[in-house]
Amino acid sequence: MFSGKLTRFIAIGATAIAIAGGAYGIVTATASNGSGTAATATSAAASSGRPALGGAGSNVRSGPAAGGTVGTVAGASTSSFTLSTSANQKVTVKKAPSTTYRKGTSSISASAIKRGETVLVLGTVNGPTITASLVIAQPTGGGGSATSAATRVVPFQRGARSTSKQVGQIPANYTQGSGTIVSGATANKATEAALAAYPGGIVDRVVKLSNGEYEVHNIGVNWPHHIFVNQNFKVVGAD
Repeated sequence: MFSGKLTRFIAIGATAIAIAGGAYGIVTATASNGSGTAATATSAAASSGRPALGGAGSNVRSGPAAGGTVGTVAGASTSSFTLSTSANQKVTVKKAPSTTYRKGTSSISASAIKRGETVLVLGTVNGPTITASLVIAQPTGGGGSATSAATRVVPFQRGARSTSKQVGQIPANYTQGSGTIVSGATANKATEAALAAYPGGIVDRVVKLSNGEYEVHNIGVNWPHHIFVNQNFKVVGAD
């Protein structure tokens, strides 16, 4: 009798282990599938620029990109200068041996950039720091028709909710995070146009959309966060 009970106990235990092993296999397969999905999402994020939820891969939106800002020089040294935008954003501008300085269409020296000078800075943006490729003293406007009071930049205020409004034309199929980051002369033209229409923030990237227009990503202000520029580098809308 005892031998029979022991045999049944061993059989039940083996069955339980088999079931447990099967369940573990299912969990492992699910985990593997989830990892594969995350890897796919991360790859998609790398190509589209959208962050992958839960993904550990690199996000092209997280690194430095072409952009710029416009403001008044607050102080200068041999290696950098600081400026303040009209929306009271503080920006550090790093000089490089390749940095070009202009006033209008004329070349000027780096020493001409002095305290109190209004400048447009274009270059590689990493938060509130810009490594300058081009500095233009006393820039002129003309990037768009931003004369209405409804289109004025809303400065950032701690604790204040971001303003939610749309002005002008927003691409019909626009999805935040879509598009391809651009650089060089294209990014510079789009950035200059956006800042001429909406000065005060910091452009930290320029994205080419599927319709050929550009979304200029604007940070440091409550509004606008996205400025839309057409193929002729004219501002057509903002949100």
